[in-house]
Amino acid sequence: MKRVSGVLAPVITPFREDLSPDPALFVQHCQWICGQGAGLAVFGTNSEANSLATEEKLELLDQLVAAGTDPALMMPGTGACALSDSVRLSARAVSLGCAGVLMLPPFYYKAVPDEGLFAFYAEVIERVASERLQIYLYHIPPVSQVPISLALIERLASRYPDNIAGIKDSSGDWQFTQSLNALGIPDFQVFCGSESFLLQNMQAGGAGCISATANVNPAAIVTLYSSWQAPDAEQQQADLNRVRALFQEFPMISALKAATAQHSGHASWTRVRPPLTALGTDQAEALRTRLEAEGFAMPGL
Repeated sequence: MKRVSGVLAPVITPFREDLSPDPALFVQHCQWICGQGAGLAVFGTNSEANSLATEEKLELLDQLVAAGTDPALMMPGTGACALSDSVRLSARAVSLGCAGVLMLPPFYYKAVPDEGLFAFYAEVIERVASERLQIYLYHIPPVSQVPISLALIERLASRYPDNIAGIKDSSGDWQFTQSLNALGIPDFQVFCGSESFLLQNMQAGGAGCISATANVNPAAIVTLYSSWQAPDAEQQQADLNRVRALFQEFPMISALKAATAQHSGHASWTRVRPPLTALGTDQAEALRTRLEAEGFAMPGL
């Protein structure tokens, strides 16, 4: 199978008043992102994925495909603490024709050995039992506290070359991202977890980025991905960094949702599931003011 590259958004999840997912608004936002040239890493960290039940994820995934969204643009998050949940989600993604899956390690137990993580990924691959299963490992030790080592990656790729397709590195450590690109594993796609590293990642032979702010600023990120060798690439990167830094001044998920609410006119976008909390009135107004001063827009939303 052709492996994924480019810019993908860990799509924020809209909730109704009763805190159930809103499939119609979810599909609408996904289609807007695709229309801006980016792909969909639904059920990522900024999707509040670990606040969603497996059944809710399956339903949203089915609704997204039923609405006509191209599965070739999709890399749903299927990592879970329970092996059976990862298998169910990954199998459904394969059956729907998704280009890949983004898979966290099981993250509740800490200080587990590589042997245990290898066994987890191996069990998922063996149980799904399809060469069409393309796993993109998800390395996010600041949150999961369960790192994915270079040795583990090499072992998995050696044992399952058809299934281990790449990695998203959200470590925030450029040296580690660089070491991933230097592994020399054939056709192993390396995505940085923030567009702040996009130019460096492309220069190092990377595949693109999977970034929270692709929810709100996808077209500009896609432009740098497509023109990273252009004379103005450094300026493009600086512009992206400025917008990213603005959002990082606030709790990221709540800020993404507040901006989406402000630009779409759908106030329900501000809802998050506990234990997260929405931006306060003063924070939301500060975000709006900062975005307006930046000339920020979400055209077509």
